Amino acid sequence: MSDPETLAVYAAKVGDYVALTGDGATRDPLLRAFIADLPTGGHVLDLGCGPGHAAATLAEAGLHVTATDAVAEMVEIAAQHPGVTARVATFDDISEAAAYDGIWANFSLLHAPRADMPRHLSALHRALKANGLLHIALKTGTGEKRDPIGRLYTYYTDAELSGLLADAGFTVTSRATGREKGLDGVPADWLALRAYG
Repeated sequence: MSDPETLAVYAAKVGDYVALTGDGATRDPLLRAFIADLPTGGHVLDLGCGPGHAAATLAEAGLHVTATDAVAEMVEIAAQHPGVTARVATFDDISEAAAYDGIWANFSLLHAPRADMPRHLSALHRALKANGLLHIALKTGTGEKRDPIGRLYTYYTDAELSGLLADAGFTVTSRATGREKGLDGVPADWLALRAYG
């Protein structure tokens, strides 16, 4: 993600975002299921890690964790978690091949322009080891728009996202849906898909 306005919102509201996300990762059943399906001591990429709550939970589970975010203020916080290697990187900076047993892309790729999503998913597929596990969560809907605080969002239907994943070489094995408030305070529907590369 490289939309300057979106990045500026996260940089300015880093404290609010830390407070919003809190320790929710430790209670997230989707994260727990993701961890359970990874090999012991496996290598995981937390893509768009924010302040690193999920990355910390992954590290606490004994996984080797690389965390990336395009906002330096977020990476600074994420890097403070024991066992987490954090670096500033955009989605376009993911260039590894067969490096990860799992990729946790939780509400990060929803900030990528629609035209870029096929390229990003192909890069993630390439970055995963054979039969590696991907978790991707996005807000559902159609089109692209900015939220009330200025962040750019791209919305997807289940069928559209599933098709993009299949085109990139993934096999979707499960899905979950929900609705909750984000940083803008507005309730939104979401979709999470689990897929193997």
